[in-house]
Amino acid sequence: MIQALLPFLAFLPLMLAAILLTGFNWPARRAMPAVFAITVIIALTVWQMTPNRILASLLQGLILTGSILWIIFGAILLLNTLKASGAITTIRQSFAHISPDRRVQVVIVAWLFGCFIEGASGFGTPAAIVAPLLVALGFPAMAAIMAGMMVQSTPVSFGAVGTPIVVGITGGLNQDEISEKLLAKGSNWEEIYHLITVEIAVIHAIIGFLMPLLMCMMLTRFFGKNKSWTEGLSITPFAIFAGLAFVIPYALAGIFLGPEFPSIIGALTGLMIVVPAARAGFLTPRFHWDFPESRNWPAEWLGSIEFKLNHPAQNPPVSMISAWIPYIFLAFILLLSRIDNDIKVFLTQHLTLNWSTILGEEGISGSISILYLPGSLMMLSALAAFFLHRMQLSAFHTAFKESSHTLLRAGFVLLFTIPMVRILINSGVNLAGLPAMPQVMAQWVADTAGDIYPFFAPTIGALGAFIAGSNTVSNLMMAQFQWDTAQFIGASGALLVSVQAVGAAAGNMIAIHNIVSASATVGLSGQEGKIIRMTLLPTLYYLFSVGSITLIAIYILNISDPLHPLSRPNG
Repeated sequence: MIQALLPFLAFLPLMLAAILLTGFNWPARRAMPAVFAITVIIALTVWQMTPNRILASLLQGLILTGSILWIIFGAILLLNTLKASGAITTIRQSFAHISPDRRVQVVIVAWLFGCFIEGASGFGTPAAIVAPLLVALGFPAMAAIMAGMMVQSTPVSFGAVGTPIVVGITGGLNQDEISEKLLAKGSNWEEIYHLITVEIAVIHAIIGFLMPLLMCMMLTRFFGKNKSWTEGLSITPFAIFAGLAFVIPYALAGIFLGPEFPSIIGALTGLMIVVPAARAGFLTPRFHWDFPESRNWPAEWLGSIEFKLNHPAQNPPVSMISAWIPYIFLAFILLLSRIDNDIKVFLTQHLTLNWSTILGEEGISGSISILYLPGSLMMLSALAAFFLHRMQLSAFHTAFKESSHTLLRAGFVLLFTIPMVRILINSGVNLAGLPAMPQVMAQWVADTAGDIYPFFAPTIGALGAFIAGSNTVSNLMMAQFQWDTAQFIGASGALLVSVQAVGAAAGNMIAIHNIVSASATVGLSGQEGKIIRMTLLPTLYYLFSVGSITLIAIYILNISDPLHPLSRPNG
């Protein structure tokens, strides 16, 4: 009897998270401790994991949580420092006079600048920055939120300087077990890791170049006087040009530089190409599109907060070059630390904490490379901004305090979420003789969906992001499940993990947590359901496209992962 219930019990923690967060509308700070408790009970009673192994998994999860929180703090501290110095306001002002066409504005501000903020900061920051900026430019609050949420797509898998990959996939997979199999095949984890990064970048590029056009079409359809899709289509040449200006350098960065850089480099390159082109009227329509007169806007479009493009009175104006220097400095030191082997070795060997065989449990280890983590480099950039922008110490102290509060809110949830995931992954060593919980899930899915499962693999990633509001957490929860399912159906493990990350990025467009946070920045409340219904359209476009690409790659192009011992054979 218990054997028949194993798949249900293995899925129960994830199902419970979905039910509590979406069905009962519980906040994550209440839901995830309950999910963690249920996971521990199942691990102890059904899988019969030893208390020592559960405790070791908990400690491993806390070590990984420390790495994530270090990155989050660095990202938010840099953003808050630039807000306090007036640099973000300067950047906002630079976008105000490029073009009177709202479609051009949404492409440059929401798509390109939003992608840059995502690449540098992540964690829902783009919508929180882009939405007030668009409102200040004259957009309805609801339109600003919609555009800001649509940015949570293509750049997200490489957001916060690659955290969903660097931490999410690395922490979500059982590296020890995978590495052992790869070594037997004459390969190693680094090759698979690079392959996953490349596949994510290429798949996103194939789909993401149309996102600016879709953004324009939804803007004219839902917020135009004529409610017209074709008014958005009329900017097709410029929108596709802007899409390609981002995804081409984005994909190249993923292929040649690694997961930290695609969104940052793609966005910076796109801004340098598209902004001058827009000023010159290159590929832009002759007739400028605008919203109806503001007095005719429905009440549901409006937020309660008014924004004006001006500098904080307590700080001297920050020049355009000075405003961008901290981000450029961050990109430079990140690039240097990842491609210069001597610097990389120095950063990874100093101030690195290692724990092997935690509590004597084989296969459970952890490490924190404090200097090498992007969070440290972002803190260094924030410190550089403090001196460069001649900030008052009190302003920097305020930025530090706000960042700490954000960290505490995020940290409490992660303290339960990530240890829960590590218990699932480490449950393969038990007294009941059962496979690990993700393997039980994967076997059931493989038996039920069979060869058609790869089409739905991205949707699993999107579901994880919808529940958790995070690509990183979705990868932590689902990556091992995707890898194990690939083994059972004979598909490429690297490919299914890749489309997991792509689908999780798409799921961010409908994540309730992100929508609520972004809506709060413009004072728009009670419209979350309508925003989800709108952003569901680009989410479905993304998931259908990724699912189709996955099926074509596996069954038509016969693309497999030759390094994986159980992938589909070529030919």
